[in-house]
Amino acid sequence: MTLPAALAEMPLPDARVATAELTVVVPCFNERANVAPLVEKLSAALRGLRWEVVFVDDDSPDRTAAEARRIAAFDPRVRCIRRIGRRGLASAVIEGALSSSAEFVAVMDGDLQHDEARLPDMLDALRTGAFDLAVGSRHVEGGDASGLSSRWRHALSDLGIRLAQRVMPVRLTDPMSGFFMLRRTLFEDLAPRLTAKGFKILLDLVLSAPRTLRVVEIPCRFRERVAGESKLDVLVLAQFGALLVDKLLGGVVPLRFLAFAAVGALGVLVHLAVLTLGQMLGDRFAASQIVATVVAMAFNFQLNNQITYRDQRLRGPDLWRGFVLFMLVCGIGAVANVGIAQVLYQAHTAWTLAGAMGAVIGVVWNYAVSATLVWRAR
Repeated sequence: MTLPAALAEMPLPDARVATAELTVVVPCFNERANVAPLVEKLSAALRGLRWEVVFVDDDSPDRTAAEARRIAAFDPRVRCIRRIGRRGLASAVIEGALSSSAEFVAVMDGDLQHDEARLPDMLDALRTGAFDLAVGSRHVEGGDASGLSSRWRHALSDLGIRLAQRVMPVRLTDPMSGFFMLRRTLFEDLAPRLTAKGFKILLDLVLSAPRTLRVVEIPCRFRERVAGESKLDVLVLAQFGALLVDKLLGGVVPLRFLAFAAVGALGVLVHLAVLTLGQMLGDRFAASQIVATVVAMAFNFQLNNQITYRDQRLRGPDLWRGFVLFMLVCGIGAVANVGIAQVLYQAHTAWTLAGAMGAVIGVVWNYAVSATLVWRAR
């Protein structure tokens, strides 16, 4: 095994050195090409400091974990956590941070877009004790967001920022930032309160704190991606919005249930659209109703697979198995919906209330059984 030339020339620390002062947690998926360059950049930026980097890899097909372990064999500052059957940036950050014994924990992406040279400034700010959280911001004076690759990504990021700023107890110019640092003890205190879903954990941390955090924003440059693919898309923004709703409701209703119910509402619109089209084409109502039901259920399955259960997304043979199970589950739910509504109506319950209660029970059934059978943890 050999190291890249730039890393091979660097003096490595004795494995017996004291515990690192700073742990840099890097959640990653398919970032193999960026692992060695990131370690090299951290070595340069954090020279003279006691630090370590923990790559938390969601079982990347490109063998990101193997690349991190290859370097770790030479450099004791590099560690890797390979997760099997668990996905998602937020939960990866939590596992990485809780594996640390350092005084401070930093979080940054594994795509080389965050400016690691600002880590010492963030550390200095926290050492003073005047701040609880240091955030690398693209939107304060001296910051730069030009690394966002398209107008679409700029628009998604700006929309997320505006949504978050309406509910955050502290003013942040860049609440969508994935580049921040805090004391490990604070992270451990907040960890049980975190939703652990989605791709934007900074907002979760701020909204989960029992008191208003003292935040300092450090200007940073957001570079263009060199290797790999961006993870920011409209589905990430949808999860971000769901996180906001979850925090506003105080976590009383499970986040997945909210997403599942929202998908179900969209499915009703799809059902009505297909039913209307069938009637316009002169089909019998019963035939149109059957087609509309099947199309809406297929629509719901696909959207739930992409959004509600994004971190447990079904692929390959599991996708078809899950689809068949979902259709069966929803079919039973539809029968329960109609049956319960009919019983309530015959018991002199107003038809609107009877129908609504039947629908609610149907949604709860579909959600509970789908979570158990269709998207069960593997």
